[in-house]
Amino acid sequence: MTDRPLARASAALAALSVPAIALAQTPPAGEPSPVRLAPVVVTATRTEVPAFDVPASIDRVGSETIREGKLQINLSESLGGVPGLVARDRQNYAQDVQLSIRGFGARSTFGIRGVRLYVDGIPATLPDGQGQITNVELGSTDRIEVLRGPFSALYGNSSGGVIQVFSEDGSGPPTVSSTASLASYDTRRIAARASGANGSFGYVVGASVFTTDGYRDHSAAERQLANAKLAWRPDNASTLTLVANRIDLPKARDPLGLTRAQFEADPRSVDPSAETFNTRKTVDQTQVGAIYERAINAANSVRLLLYGGQRDTEQFQAIPTGPQNNPLHPGGVISLDRNYQGADLRWSAKASAGDMPFSLVGGLAYDSLDERRKGYQNFEGSTLGVKGALRRDESNDVSNFDQYLQGSLQLSPRWSANAGVRHSSVRFRSEDRYIVGTNPDDSGSVDFSATLPVVGVLFAASDNVHLYATAGRGFETPTLNELAYRPNGETGLNLALQPARSKSVEVGAKFRFAPGGEATAAVFETHTEDEIVTQSNAGGRSTFQNAGATRRRGVELSATAELAADLRLQGAYTWLDATYRDAFQTCAATPCPTPNAPLTIPAGNKIPGIARSSFYAALAWAPPLGWRGGVEFRALSKVWVNDANADAAAGYATTAVNLGYLAKVGRFELSGFGRIDNLFDRRYIGSVIVGEGNSRFFEPAPGRSWGIGGSVAARF
Repeated sequence: MTDRPLARASAALAALSVPAIALAQTPPAGEPSPVRLAPVVVTATRTEVPAFDVPASIDRVGSETIREGKLQINLSESLGGVPGLVARDRQNYAQDVQLSIRGFGARSTFGIRGVRLYVDGIPATLPDGQGQITNVELGSTDRIEVLRGPFSALYGNSSGGVIQVFSEDGSGPPTVSSTASLASYDTRRIAARASGANGSFGYVVGASVFTTDGYRDHSAAERQLANAKLAWRPDNASTLTLVANRIDLPKARDPLGLTRAQFEADPRSVDPSAETFNTRKTVDQTQVGAIYERAINAANSVRLLLYGGQRDTEQFQAIPTGPQNNPLHPGGVISLDRNYQGADLRWSAKASAGDMPFSLVGGLAYDSLDERRKGYQNFEGSTLGVKGALRRDESNDVSNFDQYLQGSLQLSPRWSANAGVRHSSVRFRSEDRYIVGTNPDDSGSVDFSATLPVVGVLFAASDNVHLYATAGRGFETPTLNELAYRPNGETGLNLALQPARSKSVEVGAKFRFAPGGEATAAVFETHTEDEIVTQSNAGGRSTFQNAGATRRRGVELSATAELAADLRLQGAYTWLDATYRDAFQTCAATPCPTPNAPLTIPAGNKIPGIARSSFYAALAWAPPLGWRGGVEFRALSKVWVNDANADAAAGYATTAVNLGYLAKVGRFELSGFGRIDNLFDRRYIGSVIVGEGNSRFFEPAPGRSWGIGGSVAARF
């Protein structure tokens, strides 16, 4: 699919924005003022501020969007309406959802990187920049905040964007609920939730069990989630919040990618190597956190976060036995035992300089990761897909110590300024414990640091039109997984890999119009030096290198409008041009010593994994009670699969519909829904594995699929 259908779709969205601009004016004298809804408040700038007053691109996705007519299995279900963000459901629960913001994170073939993740204030991104979001229990999620652009850098390493997930706060009378849903491919989810408040104590506890046979062969999975959030106010000035979270992924088959020929022959198939080696992954994670907040007086407050957790992962890869007979090969099974912990101490103040009010936020953050990484052969004798002999054993430690200061100043009734700076120091240490025969001692260390300034100004042209401009710097260190293997096949970490460093600018506009409508527009450009790119990728194992300069520039548009009572239209469009500005050499074969089989990537090639255009539109009818329903339309342009731009996943457009009913009977609330995804049964590739060395780039998306669900809640 070319960008032409998306261009027409974006024109429709622009047409929707035109009345937004026209209506975002003060009504003539004598006419009634438009109905004003409560402002959408966000905390991404570390203070509670209406999103309309922030000189940055920021979106808030509420609980009604997260749960209404949805299966609540994947975060990607809820984020389609956020411009600049692409969330791909890979139909592979051995890997995480593929998330990218303005092209950052698109190359990731495992977990999430280039985007900072937080769940109830606790970092879901480790100090090396690697993150995962599988521990979010959507049934008890209150909202998701997405911050894009230069201000993301105030969160430190790997902040191409910031996604924060917040659980609901316990309030009101005790309430219990249960939910069950069924869907295509024997997919099932059962969940329960309890919430309430008693005086100064509030609680929300939720849990869910999810199972699926998977759309593709060899893609079955089981997952259990549990989340608890407890809040206690010992006095009017203090709040203590305790958060506990657990995920158990006892089974997640990995179907790997498909070649183009395999995809065209049967998109539900699996490469034979996946079944030969029984590629799979297990995860067991538990984490806890505590947040203490205290108002010292009307102008000053402090906040202390402490957290810790453990995550154990075991993954079986499809690496042939032949290469593993090399005494330097680390094997085809990865075992990771990770302990992580951290603290964040923050002070906030509000004051005024003459008649100019201002606020300041300053803090210290420390995070650490202790990893025990082991590698085993994925065979014993002639038996494949089992844990065999130990081939790698090392202890890796990563820590960061950051200091940050940011503030806002109201220069005049129309002008305000925001600025901040963060200094990040990230330290990697590796102790090799597998020194056997010709396998040498590969212990080593490397330190990275950066100072990240950000500045923004906002001009209130009227009560309903705000214009802003921001600029800042960011940096992105390689993760432990990206350091894990050297491209020349030798043992030890690839400590020659350097951080990528970026400079970003953005200008934008925000509009409000009656009744309850809003629109945003942003233009941005980011220049990056030492971009980290895939150098080789085979058998589920990747190596990386620095590729010189890149440029990302784009336009983001979004709008929402109340068309009639209980009828709401939402749209989002993104145009993103992501290009290599320098030529570089990459691998044409594996192993690849610096590189031994070079392929020159010319300047001007597109960065793979990034769609040039994306469009989303949704029409939702949601009265307080009774029937409700909606229609969603999503479109994405083609996505290149490697740096050479040798092949691409074609663009696509899909439609989904849902219909539900909500009733209240005494103390009970009953609801049910049904939905159909990919209504017109389009065959398309949902995501790509960037640079896959066996040309298994493609991860197919399901055809037409259905889902039904129901819930019952009772208040006491």
